[in-house]
Amino acid sequence: MLLCIKITIMENHSGHHHHHHHHELGQDSSLRGIYIVSISLNLIFVIVEAGVGLWQGSLGLLSDAGHNLGDVFSLVLALVAFRLAMTHANSKYTYGYRKGSVLISLLNAIILLVAVGAILVESIHKFANPEPIDGGAIAWTAGVGIIINGLTAYLLMKHQKNDINTRGAFLHMAADTLVSVGVVISGIVISLTGWYFIDPIIGIVVAIVILIGTWDLLSESLRMSMDAVPESIDSGEVIKAVSDIPEVAEVHHVHIWPISTTQTAFTAHVVVAEGNEPEVAVAAVKLRLKDFGIGHATIETEREGHVCEEQDCC
Repeated sequence: MLLCIKITIMENHSGHHHHHHHHELGQDSSLRGIYIVSISLNLIFVIVEAGVGLWQGSLGLLSDAGHNLGDVFSLVLALVAFRLAMTHANSKYTYGYRKGSVLISLLNAIILLVAVGAILVESIHKFANPEPIDGGAIAWTAGVGIIINGLTAYLLMKHQKNDINTRGAFLHMAADTLVSVGVVISGIVISLTGWYFIDPIIGIVVAIVILIGTWDLLSESLRMSMDAVPESIDSGEVIKAVSDIPEVAEVHHVHIWPISTTQTAFTAHVVVAEGNEPEVAVAAVKLRLKDFGIGHATIETEREGHVCEEQDCC
């Protein structure tokens, strides 16, 4: 008769990959404060930039303000996702609301794509009908944007490796800094040459920058929402690493999927090498999985020499 032992491991992981356990994020309470400060600064700037854009009739400023408003929303969503990733399990949601962080990253990417479409449409229309604007006002306003966006990106930079939502917010802020530099250049060019068509060109450049920055976020969010193996983890490497453990003869029925944007789950059947105890093999597998940032694992063990059928393993 086949001896089968099911052991569940639930612990922190400190792997070198991107998907770290939520306790690591929870321990860094400064991230919540960084989000709040970043949201406040960017919201104030959006109001100022939109006001100057309406006053001067600048599509470059208005499109940048619209995108910055999207970034404020992205920061709010990232803060919500940060909280969801730390929720506890309950009787109906046995993983808590952590999957909501994945859905938020997907929503964020979709909103940005809609913004890209709106900016492109308006830019093309403005390009066909350029209007006189004050290049100096545009340059000064966008110059403030460089400071605000650059500061926000700097604050998020050291946290962005731990979570796709924080990484998305960081990339948007970094891109906005570059876009603001472009708007400053356009303002200077308009002041010196009177080439008003530069303004809608900057609007198109803004849209392209947003699209490039959003594409990876969208594709990874879609994969994670479908429980695909997280991008930072190579399933082949994981299987090989577990198979190479001396106490393990074979590993099969492997499943790896994201619980949230910061946590990864793993289930597998592990054939224990002859002469070893299941507990020892599981401990070795647990230790190896840490290297891949996997901290939620359910391991089913089998004795070497027995064939495990899916319907009667346990």
